[in-house]
Order: sequence, then C-alpha cells, then structure tokens
Amino acid sequence: MKTHSLYINGEYTESSKDEWIDIVNPATEEVISRTPKGTVEDVDRAVHAASQAQKKWEMTPNIERGKIVRQLGNKIEENKDTFIDLLQEEQGKDYELATGEVELAIDYFRYMSEWARRIEGEIVPSDRANENIYIYKKPIGVVAGIVPWNFPVFILARKVATALVTGCTIVLKPSQQTPNTAMEFTKIIDSMEDIPKGVYNLITGTGSEIGNALAKHEGVQMITMTGSVPAGTKVMEAAAQNITKVNLELGGKAPAIVTQNADLDVAAESITTSRLANNGQACTNAERVYVHESVAAELIDKLKASFAQTSLGDPRSDKGADVGPLVSEERLEAVSTMVNDAEVDGAKVVIGGERADVEQGYFYKPTILTGVDHDSTVMQEEIFGPVIPITTFSTLDEAIEKGNDTEFGLSSSVYTEDLNEAMRVVNELKFGETYVNRENFEAVQGYHAGMRKSGLGGADGKHGMEDFLVTQVVYMQYKQKKQ
Repeated sequence: MKTHSLYINGEYTESSKDEWIDIVNPATEEVISRTPKGTVEDVDRAVHAASQAQKKWEMTPNIERGKIVRQLGNKIEENKDTFIDLLQEEQGKDYELATGEVELAIDYFRYMSEWARRIEGEIVPSDRANENIYIYKKPIGVVAGIVPWNFPVFILARKVATALVTGCTIVLKPSQQTPNTAMEFTKIIDSMEDIPKGVYNLITGTGSEIGNALAKHEGVQMITMTGSVPAGTKVMEAAAQNITKVNLELGGKAPAIVTQNADLDVAAESITTSRLANNGQACTNAERVYVHESVAAELIDKLKASFAQTSLGDPRSDKGADVGPLVSEERLEAVSTMVNDAEVDGAKVVIGGERADVEQGYFYKPTILTGVDHDSTVMQEEIFGPVIPITTFSTLDEAIEKGNDTEFGLSSSVYTEDLNEAMRVVNELKFGETYVNRENFEAVQGYHAGMRKSGLGGADGKHGMEDFLVTQVVYMQYKQKKQ
C-alpha cells in the first residue's frame, strides 16, 4: 500500500498532524493507499509558498510559462498507461473513458499552453487630448484549486494548466477519495527543474477542513472548485470573508428532450452514452428524459435494448466493461434509495433497479424508470448513478417548461430533425450548454459554464482562461513638446 506526502514549496513534506485517510478501490473495496489528513497549518504553509513564488512566476515571460505547461502535457503522455491504471483503480472508470480522460488532460495542457501568446489587452480612445488608455490583463494571483473525485485527471488539468499559463501560482486539493492520480502528476512537477518552488503545491485532506481553510485564506485571490451545491455554498460563505473571487462548477440535472421528429436511433444511442458515461457520475450526464408521447414506447424499447447490452465489471481486470462501480458505498446507497422511492411513488422499472449481484464492489445495474412524475425526487435531484427517469410530453411548450423547471442549469440536450424545433429549444432552455442530436460532452475550446445553482464563472477556451486574469486600466497622460 502506498503512503503519500504533501507537496509544499517544491518539496515533499509531512503534515503537521499524524492523521491519515484511506483510499479505497471501489471495485474491490480494498485499501490501496493513504494520504495525510492535512491541517489549517499545512494550508498556511502552502499558501505562503505560493504567495512567495507569485511575483517571480508572473514576471516570467508568457512564452516560457507556455513551454512549461506544454511539457507537463508531454510528461503525462509519457506516463499515460500509469495514469490510466491509477484512474481506473481509484475511481472505477471503464478503460475506454479512463483512456479518453487522460488523453483529454494531455490535450488540455497543450491547448492551454498556446494561450501564452494570446493573452491580450486593449488600447481605447480617451476623451482627453494627449492621453492614451491602456487596458492590461494580469494574473489574478494565488489560486486554490479543489478537484472532484469523478474526473480527477481532467479537472486537475483544467485548473493547473490554466493557472500556470496565465501566471498564477496554485495550491491544489485533490478529492480525498481519488488523490492517487494527482500524486502521480506531482511527481512530474517535482522532476521539472524549470518550475520554481512554490508555483505548484498540493494539500490532501477533507473538504470541510482543507477546502474551507483555502476558501477563507487571505492569501488566496481565487478559489476554483468543482463539486456539489452544498460544498459550493460553503466555499462561497468562506470566501466572502475576504471577498475572494470564486469560480464554481456545481451540480446538474440535464434534461434530454426527444420530439416526435427525432431520429430515435440517434437519441437512444446518445442518451445511453450521456447517462452511463463514468457510471452515471458526471455533472453533465443526461439526468432526465422528456419524450413526446407519440414516440415514447419506441424510444423506451430502444433504450432498454441499449442498456441491456452494457456490461458491468472491474475496469482494471475487464477492459471490455462498459460500466464500473460507483465511487463509494455511500453513493451506492443513495442511488438505491432514490430508485426505491421512485417505485413507491409509482414509477416502473423497465430494466435494472437494483444493486448488481457481485461479491464485492459498489456496482449498481443500469436502470430505466418510466411513468415518473415530473415533481418526484428522481426528476428534481441529481442522481449521480446509472439511472435514467423518463416522462412524456404532448407539446413542445410543455417539454421546455419542464426542462427549465430545476434549480440547476449546466447542460441539456434536444433530439429532433426539425430545425425550427431545435432552434426554439436552444433559445428557450436556460442552461449553459445545449447539445443537439449528440451526446453531452464539452470541448476544450468551448466554455463550460452553468447557470443558476450550477455555478459561477466557467472553464475552457478563451473565456475560461480569462477567469484567471484581472484587469488594470492605465490612463497615460503625456505632454506634447513644442517643436
């Protein structure tokens, strides 16, 4: 079993307190490693190191920072198989998606490195004679990054690559459930002599202690967190003490609207992918289906056939497994309870509906529910498991109204071959992302951001990069010398 350390100011170091967190393989229920349960004192040391390194790092030429960010992507690629194996072991991700996540992280470092020469300011006209107005874009400063358990490699890349290329230093907190890939990435950082000490720091521990300490620390200029709404609320409350900027990606409850003019084969395939990706544990997963009553029976039959073809298994020993375990016993129990409650409320289980019959591991069968009331818990609260509830509609007005009837606003989708229907849904849905006739999955050059309780700010592309920058306006008055 591996025992990890904190990483502060360019060195591996022990926590100020001798307490540990066990990391469990969700497919085997075996303890595979342990990490220090960091303390507020450890956070102070890490933030101090990042603050000390900030001035030198932001003065490093952009192109040099970009080269380093690109090298980080190259180093991950050199160790690609290790990252894939660790990701499967600690999170239970199937082989294809684990490979895709690691490759996307590599691509993300390379993509963000190219922004080094593209961070631009402006010159705008002044109302005064002999004056120029310059608008500068500068790094916000020390960034605290909180990474979730469901995409621990890719979201690490999102936070680290963007911070470093914009000239920010970072204190990273991986999830207490999936820290091993972050530890492997830290080895890469430690091996690179051209990254100054203190630019990257890593603290492990609980969100309630480490996340809260980072969010309220006066030395942190921005906290970027991906996680749940309750966790995001606590981060905002803590950050308010110092008016610290927050960048939050929180929960989702993505509607998938299937009209009578949809290609049902495309819809069934895409919804299956969007629901079962990462074992149903992604904020952008399709969470609820609204299908026109005239095609509901046909779509349900196609979805049932698609779900029936999926296979459960330990992703490390079975590369062909489509669905792995849920991340923990707690998550498994939460999904089971939600499905059981839906049945009590009148929903019908078309397929699945129970824990998988295995000797070990937190596996739940891919599940389809029909006859689900729109106001039921399973239609209103995030499931975060391989379960899709389905209800019908008779008019597009009804589908749009029900789709928008949620406190979340991250992703959504619509399936139709009618351009007029597609454009109407796109214009009237209140979500940060809408996918038309395809699965829910964002691009690195886009902008991944939610509305309402799904978060503040965003990630990816130009707009995501600019969240790590602040604006300084300079009014330059000059004298015109007489000739």
